[in-house]
Amino acid sequence: MLKTMVSPHCYLSPLVLRGSQGTVRRKRSILVQNVHTDAPEFRIPLIDFSAFQTASSPFERRRVADAIVSAFKEVGFVYLTGHGIQPDVVENVYKKSAEFFKLPQHIKDQVAWDDPRANRGYVKVGRERVTRISDAEEIAALRKKAPDTKETMEIGRDWDPVWRNKWPKETDVPGFKDTMLQFFQTCHNLHTVIMRSVALGMDLQEDFFEDKIDQQSHNLRLLSYPCMPIRLLSEEGQARAGAHSDYGTLTLLFQDSVGGLEVQNPCTQGFQPVPPIPGTVVINTGDLLARWSNDTLRSTLHQVVAPSTSKTCSADVSDGMTPARQSIAFFCNPNFDTVIESLPACVSASNPSKYPPITTERYIVRRLAETYE
Repeated sequence: MLKTMVSPHCYLSPLVLRGSQGTVRRKRSILVQNVHTDAPEFRIPLIDFSAFQTASSPFERRRVADAIVSAFKEVGFVYLTGHGIQPDVVENVYKKSAEFFKLPQHIKDQVAWDDPRANRGYVKVGRERVTRISDAEEIAALRKKAPDTKETMEIGRDWDPVWRNKWPKETDVPGFKDTMLQFFQTCHNLHTVIMRSVALGMDLQEDFFEDKIDQQSHNLRLLSYPCMPIRLLSEEGQARAGAHSDYGTLTLLFQDSVGGLEVQNPCTQGFQPVPPIPGTVVINTGDLLARWSNDTLRSTLHQVVAPSTSKTCSADVSDGMTPARQSIAFFCNPNFDTVIESLPACVSASNPSKYPPITTERYIVRRLAETYE
């Protein structure tokens, strides 16, 4: 079977992919450099997803699905090409995002985030501290010592009967609302198709997840990492975004050219760069999909640090500075009333369920309440 294989030494071999024109070709996976020179090689596969979306036979769809699920089992991350989201669409989202974050602080504060159940609105620099820790007091202490150096804008489904999005005035950022709502729907549609591939690769019915993710309980997050001295990011515990896992099923991440994302090597536990690749979307498994699979699929820790190649923000800055960074994250979630419990195929007498059943809403709201000030 043509699929990504992983040796006991945690090496991801090159991936065999079918191109959109039906030609089988061998593409080289993207090598992420090791933190330690004696560490095993660590690769995040680069997968042409158009081979799944345009496949002419079940065998071809299964080949791509197996590759994606294999990557989620071993690394928890993949790069997707052929995903169908056009570059100009992403560029326009970046443009409107930058226009929002350039607004005066008091204007942004008018749409401030205020409730983990809503998870909507603007979050200023230092208010959030993402982490692997789940104890609220520990997180509060960590936030005080080394807060995340980013600001975000959180957007949910716009027709929610209880929680409303917090939009800037149209005169402040013309076209912002329409751009984000269209992109929200575009990302949901891609998420749905990727989840079909996950179901297929896990030997489930291809539509297994359909009625569990159709309420679009997702979160579109716009992120702005301001320019700052590199020395501040080198202090103990400090990062643009601390080491953490994501909470839902999948995350669709769009990176600019600056870089700084790192993932944890499951073999060495060290963090290694995930360099931006133009035209790709980085997809990673979240906690709830990992729980659904009884940790068969890996929710991998990741963080955002200073990029490996330092740049200066302007010619008159004498101290080494990180460049400003933008990214767009679409956090895909199951329906809030969906009960997440280990799938029968993922448990056995020797591998019992590791987690009690929990609803999406209870898990995500708890994690958000712990994370924010």
